[in-house]
Amino acid sequence: MAKVKVHVFLKPGVLDVQGKAVEGALQGLGWAGVANARVGKMIEFDLDDSVADKEAEVKRMCDTLLANTVIESYRIEVA
Repeated sequence: MAKVKVHVFLKPGVLDVQGKAVEGALQGLGWAGVANARVGKMIEFDLDDSVADKEAEVKRMCDTLLANTVIESYRIEVA
């Protein structure tokens, strides 16, 4: 089994409301040097070794379901 991690994050220029809330909360708690906070998600799963081209298969998964490619980008790690 291959270990797969998919990191999904908003594209630059897309307003990250959750990131802004985190940034404001951190600043309110005394971390004044925090700026440009962005919040994303990480999806982790095992992929059967019988899948020949794992990168291509995970890319298809991302483009189909795991990421909204209109507003999100993603990075794939296969180990």
